[in-house]
Amino acid sequence: MYEQVSHSLLNRLLDNLDADIRKHDLHHFYLRLGANFYAIHSLFHHLYGTRADFERQMLRLIEVLARHDLARNAELRQLDREREDNHNWFLSQEWVGMALYCDGFAGNLKGLESRVAYLQELGINLLHIMPILKCPRGASDGGYAVSDFRALDERAGTLDDLRSVATDLRKRNMLLTLDVVVNHTSNEHEWATRARAGEKQYQDYFYCFENRDIPDMFEETMPEVFPETSPGNFTWDEDMGKWVMTVFNSYQWDLNYSNPAVFIEIVDIILFWANQGADIVRLDAVAFLWKKIGTTCQNEREAHLILQLLKDCCQVTARGVLFIAEAIVAPVEIAKYFGEDAVIAKECEIAYNATLMALLWDAIATHNASLLNIGVRSLPNKLDRATWLNYIRCHDDIGLGFDDNDIRLAGYEPLAHRRFLVDYFTGEYDDSPARGQPFARNAKTGDARISGSLASLIGLGSALDEDDPEGIEMAVRRILLLHSVIMSYGGIPLLYYGDEIGTLNDCNYLDDPAKANDNRWLHRPRIDWDKAELRYQHGSVEQRIFEGLQRMIAVRKSIPAFADFNNRELLDTDNPHLFIFMRNDPFQTGDNVLVVTNFDNAPQSLDLNDLRNRGRFAYGQVRDLCSGESPTLYHDTLVIPPYRFYWLSDRPSY
Repeated sequence: MYEQVSHSLLNRLLDNLDADIRKHDLHHFYLRLGANFYAIHSLFHHLYGTRADFERQMLRLIEVLARHDLARNAELRQLDREREDNHNWFLSQEWVGMALYCDGFAGNLKGLESRVAYLQELGINLLHIMPILKCPRGASDGGYAVSDFRALDERAGTLDDLRSVATDLRKRNMLLTLDVVVNHTSNEHEWATRARAGEKQYQDYFYCFENRDIPDMFEETMPEVFPETSPGNFTWDEDMGKWVMTVFNSYQWDLNYSNPAVFIEIVDIILFWANQGADIVRLDAVAFLWKKIGTTCQNEREAHLILQLLKDCCQVTARGVLFIAEAIVAPVEIAKYFGEDAVIAKECEIAYNATLMALLWDAIATHNASLLNIGVRSLPNKLDRATWLNYIRCHDDIGLGFDDNDIRLAGYEPLAHRRFLVDYFTGEYDDSPARGQPFARNAKTGDARISGSLASLIGLGSALDEDDPEGIEMAVRRILLLHSVIMSYGGIPLLYYGDEIGTLNDCNYLDDPAKANDNRWLHRPRIDWDKAELRYQHGSVEQRIFEGLQRMIAVRKSIPAFADFNNRELLDTDNPHLFIFMRNDPFQTGDNVLVVTNFDNAPQSLDLNDLRNRGRFAYGQVRDLCSGESPTLYHDTLVIPPYRFYWLSDRPSY
């Protein structure tokens, strides 16, 4: 878009570009910069336009973009072009992801590269490597306290090792996702070290205060993220003689985005990793990017403007790279991180579907899909060119961030229901097979979250301990049931490493003083590769889970209706134990699919004739696309066994 004021500024800035940059052929860079500059200038001016150094900071930003454009190699440029031509490529049903800790999965990057065939065997083609950047040797919040944004932790390997992994993945048509922690640094980062030494330039990178006056005003409305281990939101730094904002942990200093130098540093870092081969960049803790007294300091409008500006900058230099918004916030807020354009994801193309995750765990505990059915209907619609990341477990705890009104509509009292869920998944409830642990209990509010591996929370561990074949069978069914939803719901399913072989809680973290106070390490395991080999042993738990997922993934990839083009229709049923929805083929080349899931431990029924009469399911003979079976119907009534799912085709078999 041409606009005289912004392009007059652009002309001045280009005339003042560093001579080392101007000596290169920047024809294509200038075209992309010109196409995006009005938006970049508008957002940058909105955030920083009152500053005396506005033009100087704009020049710095353009030079950062230009340098990374020059550094982008031919192979990545070609990918950019292909993805621009096929701009909905990431909405395909063919993508299935896995998130893993490199050290827990395979020791280091070289070990990971040797295990890529295992991921392909399962059907994974999107790999999220959890943080591998340099971090403190002690507590590091699982790698999210970064000491150097451009250096790998030596235990993970070298940049050459990472580039080798990225190259290998591209040859296999697999995507690489890397983290950039955008909200904070470690207190060992160079910026923090120089701030501590008294350099005002770097103190301005953070929120630093000489007394408690301003911090106390912030504290009036800011919640606590880790009330047990890191209460409050500020930490006194003795060397600096100031209070510094530390929303997550005392060793994680929050970055101050009211300073444009911070924004430009983060752009520089994101583009650096894009040029190392990241196809997708996961932006950590995006809800916290802007701090304002009198608010919760989450989900502020300026945080969204920062993300829009990051996306515009990336469009200039690495337009084939996607953003994931790691925003674990209230359901009404989550979809905003796609952006609020009518169609295009102006912020992040992908966002974690934390609400669906929590609702699925509720359905497991209650044997009832009432809150699940209500909660998913309360989620705002996503944009056309955006998608969810659907998951069951991740490296973090399980929060119970349901909408209180939805809980009441499901017939529960919010506080009591959340307490029940914590008791259920920590095994305190008498009839629970779960073996999780409470995380981040807040004595002031009574809130708590939940830690534990999928297999332990689902009851597999207790069934194995009791040598209970029926309990084991039901646990395996529950594991596959949950995965069937994230595979078919619409979006990219993201598995968590170890879940594919039923990995239980790992208590070895208690032997490490740096981890012992954080029970999320229960579900950050080291993979037992002898156990993984049992996936070839017929009848083993590992074989039943692995092959069940393997088959599910393969079938998912073959069903056009599972592509994510807002082609899902939630269907009402009088049966509270069922969660059912229709996936409609957006290309009219394959099957529409009726997804039916039973969250109860007893068989349930569904009258297909009712769906047929509403024009939702046309044919009398149905077949399950995943198992290949034709479920038996009795007078148009489908019987769904306990914890069973069906992906039913309404196309007759020829």
